[in-house]
Amino acid sequence: MKKFLRQAGQVIIPFLAYILMRITWFTTFKKFNFITSIGEDQHVCVCWHGELFMTPQAYRHIHKNHPASAIISQHFDGELMAGTLNWFSIKPLRGSSRKGAQKVLLQAFRSIKNGEEVLISPDGPKGPRHTVSDGAIGLALKSKLPMMVINFTTKRFWQFNSWDKFVIPKPFSKIEFYIQSISLEGMELDEARKFLSDKMLEHTVH
Repeated sequence: MKKFLRQAGQVIIPFLAYILMRITWFTTFKKFNFITSIGEDQHVCVCWHGELFMTPQAYRHIHKNHPASAIISQHFDGELMAGTLNWFSIKPLRGSSRKGAQKVLLQAFRSIKNGEEVLISPDGPKGPRHTVSDGAIGLALKSKLPMMVINFTTKRFWQFNSWDKFVIPKPFSKIEFYIQSISLEGMELDEARKFLSDKMLEHTVH
């Protein structure tokens, strides 16, 4: 019975999350601020873990049909996130910087080689919040791809008391999305980490 309920939850909860995400999307006022040009170029895409309620939708608004994968943790909440992202035609790659890191990074490089964009939250799956992991940096440096940074700010929102301070904008609120393409080419790991962190912290809900 317990196994059945878990399996049912893996189907029902992602669908309900998707519906809630779409309702929020269509009942909020959105402005897209392109700090740099994005175009259709292939990127490694990043957002903070606490902004995952809106950024997959923003990504699909920017790149409607681009094949994409996302690095998702192997925890149960990662299973739910993977199911939700499937509704946005974003394929899950299961693993994290703490568990299955080498395997998932190899999957990510294969996805990139096949022309896909890879989405990753550099402070996931367990934080610390707003801390950039080596995995996100290494993926961009070794693939020699630019990074698409997606952040948003809003003044009316609910915020969970979780490690990532997960943000859900309230209906009819105004959301400002900030999108930029940055290059880490030629940078050392520490320099690249600080540069990416600074860019991602420019426009976010603190």
